[in-house]
Amino acid sequence: MGTITKSELSVDLVPLCHASVSLAPPMVLESTPSGTRYIVEVKAARFEGERLKGSMKGSAAADWLTVSPDGGTGTLDVRATLETDDGALIFTHYRGRVDLSKGPGNAPVYGAPLYDTGDPRYAWLNKIQAVAKGVITADMSQLDYEIFELR
Repeated sequence: MGTITKSELSVDLVPLCHASVSLAPPMVLESTPSGTRYIVEVKAARFEGERLKGSMKGSAAADWLTVSPDGGTGTLDVRATLETDDGALIFTHYRGRVDLSKGPGNAPVYGAPLYDTGDPRYAWLNKIQAVAKGVITADMSQLDYEIFELR
């Protein structure tokens, strides 16, 4: 076996897009076997970048957020369909974390988006891992992300 060099393990962040997301008020399910669940539907989303521009398609998009029993850790479970400005449909799904120990809006939201599409113009998305860092308003009505491709 060969030796892996440090440079082979370096990570580069290549800008993918900025996402602005408008959220509906959460539906709260307390004391479930998994903790407290917040189902947060996405009302609208817009993403803007040099390689990726478009909006949310349809209304089947939400975060099925689970909050730990101590209320300190939120685990994201997001799914949405996007439509690029030139008509390609892209399914995105991601998991992530947010520190809720100081309340919503007081800590970054982190995600690891994946993309699925059959459109050949965007087939490159099927092969990447993205990462996102976002901020959410204290009332949980607006979320903004910077999204990067990992290389």
